[in-house]
Amino acid sequence: MKRAIPFVLLVLPLAACAPSSEEAGDTAPSEAVSTGQAPAESPAERSATPVNDAKVLSLEGLGALRIGQLVPKDSGWAQRGAQVDPEGACGTVSSPDYPGVYALTENGIVRRITIGKSSDVKLAEGIGPGASEKTVRQWFGGFREEPHKYIEGGKYLTAPNASLGESALRFEIGGDGKVDLIHVGTMPQLGYVEGCA
Repeated sequence: MKRAIPFVLLVLPLAACAPSSEEAGDTAPSEAVSTGQAPAESPAERSATPVNDAKVLSLEGLGALRIGQLVPKDSGWAQRGAQVDPEGACGTVSSPDYPGVYALTENGIVRRITIGKSSDVKLAEGIGPGASEKTVRQWFGGFREEPHKYIEGGKYLTAPNASLGESALRFEIGGDGKVDLIHVGTMPQLGYVEGCA
């Protein structure tokens, strides 16, 4: 029994030298849509779903489709059906590789990318359509809230940096408290509620 005490004393100092989760780099994965605010809970307390990088929407864009750049040729992104604008001034593009996703373009430049309910694309935080408003607010505290133009009880949650002209994030929350749409883009297009207006 006397030998157990020195052994325990050796183990305790070693355990005290282990880095904390903060020192070990255990921080929220918010590089894609950083708001400069820490999440309300630690990542260990969350159950974010891992996502495939090819299916991650970031402030820069989605795959080859980039905010502020021309729609890439031979990428699969094109104007289709009733959304085609022969003048090219304003329109939407979609890709068969990304069902439920469309992008708003003006003069061929990508201004906003939207993911909808039928999409499996998510943010790096694992948030996609169908996530709860509570989850959104845990990751993105401080977003500006406005009532939804068409959905009773719905709302828009917009990143504070949107007014600075930077690429920013905007959520549309339905009356059920769930995310209907997620937009990334620049103002004023980020705030459009009816296509190009």
